[in-house]
Amino acid sequence: MSYEQIKVEQRGNVCLITLNRPEKLNAWTPDMSRELGTAIAAANETDDVGAIVMTGEGRGFCAGADMSYFKSNIDASETRAHKRDGGIDWVSLIRSSKPCIAAVNGPAFGIGVTQILPFDMIVASTAAKFGLVFVKVGIVPELASSHFLIQRVGWGKAHDLLLTARPVSGEEAVSLGLADRLSSPQTLLTDALELAEQMAANPSPMLRMTKELLSANACDTDTGRIQAREHEKLETCYTLPEHKEAVAAFAEKRKPDFKAVRAKA
Repeated sequence: MSYEQIKVEQRGNVCLITLNRPEKLNAWTPDMSRELGTAIAAANETDDVGAIVMTGEGRGFCAGADMSYFKSNIDASETRAHKRDGGIDWVSLIRSSKPCIAAVNGPAFGIGVTQILPFDMIVASTAAKFGLVFVKVGIVPELASSHFLIQRVGWGKAHDLLLTARPVSGEEAVSLGLADRLSSPQTLLTDALELAEQMAANPSPMLRMTKELLSANACDTDTGRIQAREHEKLETCYTLPEHKEAVAAFAEKRKPDFKAVRAKA
């Protein structure tokens, strides 16, 4: 399909999604959110796609919500919640998706950060800047970011970032744990795509089940329940052609072809 606020292309086994409002530093709108949801859902249904990379066009990643849009809609209280999230459950979509990597090429503020906190990896350029600026604009964080931020950086650092609302560089973001890897502006996209290809080389059902386990078990302290979830997924894996192909490839000393067996399933 055609998109107005994003660009979508396939690079090898990776779906590359580019936020495409460079004149606004790719500021977020509900329409952008809906387009992203559609593109990610389509990638999840495409057998030739094993992972997803999201980046920004131009010098920005995502400057936060488009305030000019929300100023014109600020009095529409009955529809504001729907418009704020674009009408989709973003967090559930990302956590149930194929591997998602953010390649943060420039400024990322507000929802520009919170929408990628549930991603599997965040690769930051040295030109990137992150800001969780919600208190400065008279609101609080969303998209479960008060959970995911603590998961990424810890208790004290999460309070620092949210209560001061101070911007941090790509380098500091990596040192804090807010981002996972640091790249130069010249190699950022290549590095993110290479990382995505490494993930995409693995069987998609197992990747998605592993993500489900990480989401469910990250904060659960009941080890019996944690192991029960793992056992349930393992039992499913044993029935799938990807596991049988991996065992056969090991015995035959060859590289497994997960795409071929999935196509036959």
